[in-house]
Amino acid sequence: MCALDTGTAEIRHLWVHPDARRLGLGRRLLTDLERTAAGRGHHVVRLDTHEVLTEAVAMYRTSGYTEIPAYDDNPHAGYWFEKSLRG
Repeated sequence: MCALDTGTAEIRHLWVHPDARRLGLGRRLLTDLERTAAGRGHHVVRLDTHEVLTEAVAMYRTSGYTEIPAYDDNPHAGYWFEKSLRG
């Protein structure tokens, strides 16, 4: 995780080995990263993901992330998401 600015954190990579998928590990990692970001004073988290990672896209959407316009020039990203960490 890195800071994009004083209020916005970015999750750069969240990957779970295929043998460990479908165990809820990705969602637990995501929740922990969100808590860490909030603890550092960030009120928004952003991330991007490749369009073929449909399970990741679904997880982000069901975790409260909304799709936003591209905020970086990542050539491998097909989706950009943001989540408010405020109540």
